[in-house]
Amino acid sequence: MGRTIGNAVFETQLPGLKLARRGKVRDIYDLGDQLLIVATDRISAFDHVLPTPIPDKGRVLNQISAYWFERTRELVPNHAVAVEEADFPEPLRERVRGLAGRATLARKLRMIPVECVVRGYLAGSGWTEYRERGSVCGIPLPAGLEQASRLPEPIFAPATKAESGHDENIPFEQVERRLGADRARRLRELALQLYRFAAEEAAAKGIIIADTKFEFGLDGHELVLADEALTPDSSRFWPASEWRPGTNPPAYDKQYVRDYLESIAWNKEPPVPELPLEVVEGTRRRYLEIFRILTGRQLR
Repeated sequence: MGRTIGNAVFETQLPGLKLARRGKVRDIYDLGDQLLIVATDRISAFDHVLPTPIPDKGRVLNQISAYWFERTRELVPNHAVAVEEADFPEPLRERVRGLAGRATLARKLRMIPVECVVRGYLAGSGWTEYRERGSVCGIPLPAGLEQASRLPEPIFAPATKAESGHDENIPFEQVERRLGADRARRLRELALQLYRFAAEEAAAKGIIIADTKFEFGLDGHELVLADEALTPDSSRFWPASEWRPGTNPPAYDKQYVRDYLESIAWNKEPPVPELPLEVVEGTRRRYLEIFRILTGRQLR
């Protein structure tokens, strides 16, 4: 199957399938007119893949994305063809045995090179920019907001999509120049619709989605939701009961890992530090818990 560390899958090797690339988290195999996307247990932070995997993380990412793909298919089509091993064609089913819950058979798309970020609260790079300039992605915001403040309205805050290195926030006008005004406005509309839909559902379950990012591709001229959706890798999830403006709320996402790396004063350059067992277990616990809260079931 590939390289494992303990009971975590760090990378996959599927004989007979063409490995198109290894991303920070996913191994992508080219099947011709489709892709096999396998979510490993790798975790990245500050633009580096850490040497310590998080057991079950890939299964959480794959299955929580599948949940949201199903929930949002009336808003926008998505790339998933099959997410259950039993639904894969027979030759492929044999090759992916042992990767149950990690693999998605997906449409091959022409990916749009923009991260479609939606922010409902001030956090992360949005909070940094606001403190410096009073804006996020060039969008002016009211004075007097604090860290974790709820924004008056969710905002579309696009970013460059980097294969390596750090994604950078860009103004919407730059997206229009890259993609054309009509497509840029449609992306903004879809991203905001998806965020509002998911935020309302999560709020009913006691969870704030502070921000999230979506990726889209083109199947012909059709915009398709791709990659992942509303996972603890691509979103900030806060327990509503513990949210207070002016604080850094506890998170059900990889902020826990970022906080640890900040605490040891790592300079964010190689060599990349190992994670101690308590951070691995704490991260795994948070991923499993947000999966359970949002989907209403245990991880398979």
